[in-house]
Amino acid sequence: MPILAGAPAVLYLKARVKLRKQGRAGSVMSISNSGGTGPAAGAGDRTAPIRVWLYLVAFLVFVMVLVGGATRLTDSGLSITEWKPVTGAIPPLSEADWQAEFEKYKTIPEYEIVNPDMTLDEFKWIYGWEWGHRFLGRLIGVVFAVPFLWFLLRRRIPAGVTPRLAGLFALGGLQGAIGWWMVASGLVDRVDVSQYRLAVHLTTASIIFAAILWVARRLAPEPTAPAAPVARLAAAGLVLLVLAQIFLGGLVAGLDAGLTYTTWPLMDGRFIPALENLLVAEPVWRNFFENVLTVQFDHRMMAYLLLAAAGLHAFIERARAPARPSHCAPASSFSSSLRRPPWASRRSSPRCRSPSALAIRRWRCWCLRSRRCTAPAWAPAAEVLASAAG
Repeated sequence: MPILAGAPAVLYLKARVKLRKQGRAGSVMSISNSGGTGPAAGAGDRTAPIRVWLYLVAFLVFVMVLVGGATRLTDSGLSITEWKPVTGAIPPLSEADWQAEFEKYKTIPEYEIVNPDMTLDEFKWIYGWEWGHRFLGRLIGVVFAVPFLWFLLRRRIPAGVTPRLAGLFALGGLQGAIGWWMVASGLVDRVDVSQYRLAVHLTTASIIFAAILWVARRLAPEPTAPAAPVARLAAAGLVLLVLAQIFLGGLVAGLDAGLTYTTWPLMDGRFIPALENLLVAEPVWRNFFENVLTVQFDHRMMAYLLLAAAGLHAFIERARAPARPSHCAPASSFSSSLRRPPWASRRSSPRCRSPSALAIRRWRCWCLRSRRCTAPAWAPAAEVLASAAG
């Protein structure tokens, strides 16, 4: 209890008595996340290690996608012809081991048709890319599984989050199986992998990356105002458009379509190619997955559509956003609750010019700007004290 004397002490005691009558003496505000699953503000420190862990896993997934792209560009994806989830983590260590792996590579069509003159040193180069890509997948599995079990045993995971984390782990295992399913398509009767399976592999990786970030953000302690149903639906539509664009990009990469038409914005001298060239294959649906011209055209048109949809969504939400008060942070259900807390007196309005009242008002504005939602224990009494003094 602070040491006060004279009139300030009387005012302080009156404030405490008033707060006790209201049943709010020494209370601390705790505003839960409006998303419904996020922890209260006081639980932010408890979930911080989980969020850091998830962000680390998301970063590793991002790096793995980059390495996967390099593996594709260097035509290294078929250099390892077997799937050994455990023992495959150890690369060839001797010259005999390297020669054995090279002999396995010589049995597939890619070597016989594309690389018949490849040397052992050149094989080691492409083998390193594919091995590194697979090793990153194994590393991500370990980095996810070990902390997950530790948090689970220590009961550090908030209620309702465990099934989501288990789902992420299952998605990671599924992605490994999809990766081998993709590689297997290029070991027989082809010199590269199926563009269908490559697109599925890339899209699944993007879904995993987005899902990890979504779970991490739902654990953040900062409350946010709930979005309108229309805005949430529009945002979900944008996510689907992005995933569709990524899938089309996988088809373009699988067909090497980007190497065929290298001008922009025109393709073959026209913005929209001739219909007979776009739909040359039978049945018609094959053109959207196997026709190099059609696949690249669809990828470009989806990019234009995605840009327009994102811009329109941003413009509409900007127009619908409430105006910002001149003295504090953006207005929302969260900021409104802080602007006049339940224990605040109406006399503590901006018209009060006493130094103590101004200090309380500045503290409140600081809370809004920094998005803090926990009031110090002395704040209720100080607010009433400032009102009485003003």
